[in-house]
Amino acid sequence: MVQVMTVCTGNICRSIMAEVVLRHRLAQAGLNDQVVVCSRGVSDEEAGNPIDRRARAALVARGYTVDGTHQARQVTAAELDATDLVLAMTTSHARAVHRLARAASPTPVVAMYRGFDPAAPAVDGRGEDHLLDIADPWYGGPEDFEVCLDQIEAGADGVVAQVRQMLAR
Repeated sequence: MVQVMTVCTGNICRSIMAEVVLRHRLAQAGLNDQVVVCSRGVSDEEAGNPIDRRARAALVARGYTVDGTHQARQVTAAELDATDLVLAMTTSHARAVHRLARAASPTPVVAMYRGFDPAAPAVDGRGEDHLLDIADPWYGGPEDFEVCLDQIEAGADGVVAQVRQMLAR
């Protein structure tokens, strides 16, 4: 079993959107019984809140099933102990997870979600990882949620391929 976690700020927009998309793509690939996907936030500011209504609307408009059970949660070091792959939405999220993951054993792989998009900007590890940030749609309108979902969908097949590799080990 592979454990995958998507992480954003409050766990009501980007990370839950990525969780929904990944669950769908993994099911299409026949891997849903071998992979557990969850989402978390690095902040507790939205703890207990449901998915943002605009995020839900963008997902539903594209045919995704969004149940009403999501409650935002903050990532903990203990959860990272059981996680194999953490997909951060921004470099600041990745840094926050790295700080928490120092106590995890084994340490999970922390990667930029958008790094799995073959059309994403190439970065060479010299401080350009921010080019892979998925912009926060919270401050925008419906079109910002559409752009966010576009970026999430663009990386989903790459994540599925990565999970296949992890399962093969």
